[in-house]
Amino acid sequence: MSTGTMVFLIIGIAAVAVGVFLYFRKRKSENLHKSFGPEYERTVHEFGDRRKAEAELERRTRRVAKFHIRGLTRDDRERFAEAWRVDQGRFVDDPHEAVQSAHQLVNDVMRTRGYPVSSEFRENAADLSVDHPKVVERYRAACEIAERQESGQADTEDLRRAMVNYRALFEELLDVGANEPVEVRK
Repeated sequence: MSTGTMVFLIIGIAAVAVGVFLYFRKRKSENLHKSFGPEYERTVHEFGDRRKAEAELERRTRRVAKFHIRGLTRDDRERFAEAWRVDQGRFVDDPHEAVQSAHQLVNDVMRTRGYPVSSEFRENAADLSVDHPKVVERYRAACEIAERQESGQADTEDLRRAMVNYRALFEELLDVGANEPVEVRK
């Protein structure tokens, strides 16, 4: 085989290898984008670099894969749904207490489902983003309002938005579609 043929063959193999590499990288990006939805874009914006953001999303996925996430029993779903109804009714008379209680209730559901709940809501949100990417931003918004509430910087309309946002995550975590329906009044 001549030197020219050898060079041509090596260049061809390298081009194919690069093409395969780029194809799989693109597929990985598409899969992450599909899995995380709006959370993908938020993370890319936060990190300012697609590769770093994708590495973070993959890290989250590996971390959450180690958790023992489980569905709720019917009794747990009914107990949590009743607690939400009570808390939501409390909002009219004491919105501050209702938001604090909603935050705690969401954390309790997360714990019961198998998520390790920390005092740092950003870590909780990162964990939730793996399985609940469509509502995790609402969780972030609710937690930020709850933080502002602690320093007296949230008005009643802010607290109402926090409750609505907590409810979106609560309903998804409650997994109302599982086994038998449990009514969560709005």
